[in-house]
Amino acid sequence: MIHKPINSTHKIAIIGAGISGLACATRLQNAGFNVTVFEKSKGVAGRMSTRMRDDWQCDHGTQYFTASNAQFAAEVQRWQQANVATIWHANLQTFDGKTLAPKPSINARYVGTPWQTSPAKWLAQSLTIQTDNTINNIEFINQQWQLSTIEQGAIAQTFDILILAIPSVQAHALLKVPAPTLASIAANTKMQGCWTLMCRFNHALNCPFDGLFVDNNLLSWVARDSAKPGRNALNETWVLHASSDWSEAHLEDDADSIAAQMIAAFVALGGEAPQTYAAHRWRYADCKHYLLQAYVWEANLNVGLCGDWLNGGKVQGAWLSGHWLAEKMIATNI
Repeated sequence: MIHKPINSTHKIAIIGAGISGLACATRLQNAGFNVTVFEKSKGVAGRMSTRMRDDWQCDHGTQYFTASNAQFAAEVQRWQQANVATIWHANLQTFDGKTLAPKPSINARYVGTPWQTSPAKWLAQSLTIQTDNTINNIEFINQQWQLSTIEQGAIAQTFDILILAIPSVQAHALLKVPAPTLASIAANTKMQGCWTLMCRFNHALNCPFDGLFVDNNLLSWVARDSAKPGRNALNETWVLHASSDWSEAHLEDDADSIAAQMIAAFVALGGEAPQTYAAHRWRYADCKHYLLQAYVWEANLNVGLCGDWLNGGKVQGAWLSGHWLAEKMIATNI
C-alpha cells in the first residue's frame, strides 16, 4: 500500500472524548487540521468523571492526577490559569490491614475544579464533538475511513485519518477487520474493571484522613470527596473504589450486593453506612500491565491509537499519549 501524505486539508475523526482524545484533537486543531470527535456518552471526560445529584456530587472515576512530565506540567498550568484545576492538599494515608501511615509524595496532586470533568469540558469548548454517537463499525474504502454509529447508521462524511482513543477491548473490536496489526496490539493489553461506590452523609465523618490507600482484597481506595477544593460543602461525600482483582471477580454481580459489601468494608475501616449511595461499574478502568509504548501509528492506513492503556496509564500518560500522537502526525506532515 502506498503511503499517503497528510496535510491540513484532510479530515480527521477521533473516536473517544476522554483526556487522550481531547489532547490529540486540541493539538491537531491548533495545527490547522479539521478534526471531529465522536463520543458515545452524553458528555466528555471519560474516566475523569463526576456524578452529579441535586444536592451533592462525587468524583467516581480518576481521583487526582500528578504532573512529573514537563509538557504535561505546562498543560496543567494552563488548566490552573483557566480555573479548571488546582492542587489538592490532602491528608493521605495508607492502611496495611493493621496500621495507618502517612502517604508521602514528591509530586503535587491535582484535581479538576469545581468538578473532575472541568479540564476536559474546558478543552472541549473549542472542539467539534458529536456526543451520543457510539461508533460500532469502521471501514477503510478507497483511502477513506467510513464510520457507522448505533444511533444513526452510516455517517455521510468520510475521513482521511482515524484516531481511536478508546479502551483496548473496544479498539480491538473495531480494528480487527480493517487493521488487524493494530487490533492485535490492542488485544494484547487486558483492561480490568472497577466497582465504585459514591456515598453521601448528613454529617462529617470522624476519619483521620482525606484519602486512604487500602491494602486488602476488597477496597483499594477511599476518599472524602467533599474535601477536595471547590466541591459542594453542603453534604459530606465519600467515594470507595474496590480493588481490581475483587472487581473482576464480581464484575457481573448486582449493584445492591456490591454496595452492601463495599459499605461493610468501609465501616470496618472506621467509616459509616451512608444515607444515600450509588454504585457504578467501570468495565475498563485500568490495566494490570500497561503498554509503555506511547501511541501507535499506522501510516499505510492513516490510523492511530492513543489512550490511558498506552504510555503507562494514568491521566498524565493518557494526555501525553494523545498529544504525542498528534505531534507525530504534524511532524511527519503525514
